[in-house]
Amino acid sequence: MIARPSKTFDYIIVLKYPVRFFKAIDIISQLMLAIASVTFILRGIVLYQAGISGGIYTLFFLIPILLFTWWIWCYRQQSRGYMPFYRFALMIAAWGWYLYPKGLFFAILYLIAAVLEKPAKVLPEVAFDSKEIVFNSIPSKKISWLQVNNVILKDNILTIDLKNNQLIQKNVDAEVSEKEEAEFNAFCAAQLRVAQKN
Repeated sequence: MIARPSKTFDYIIVLKYPVRFFKAIDIISQLMLAIASVTFILRGIVLYQAGISGGIYTLFFLIPILLFTWWIWCYRQQSRGYMPFYRFALMIAAWGWYLYPKGLFFAILYLIAAVLEKPAKVLPEVAFDSKEIVFNSIPSKKISWLQVNNVILKDNILTIDLKNNQLIQKNVDAEVSEKEEAEFNAFCAAQLRVAQKN
């Protein structure tokens, strides 16, 4: 079987880390874990007081312990400068909701959150080649050079001026040298000249 090579771009610009957006995702994940933990502990207490034998009530005590353990691990990762991911804990919580009476809706909700967390936390990038400009958002956004008036990178700010009067301005994550700026701007100008001829 022959695998197709992934598309190669001439330039990939990493944009500034959207701190507020990523913090909001973390807060929502933590809130979901806290709600699940409290609910499971209360369910475990009810089952224990009802005298139900077997391991089901033990699971409702064990799941919050696993959730808090992962939460602490994520906190330690964040304090070391790494991006925390709560998806494993959200999957465990989804399993807990599946065991919970009439908890299927919440199980699906937590599973969706677990699946979407990592793609939502991908560092934003804009890729450029001779055919198009691609944003790695969800879903990915593609802009043809025919739709663009101008593209310029100056003072670590990427500006894309579209023909529909939309202006996209993004801060670049790393320091860009004057030489790299000039090369990139010359590349974009060449693509715009080719697009205007078509």
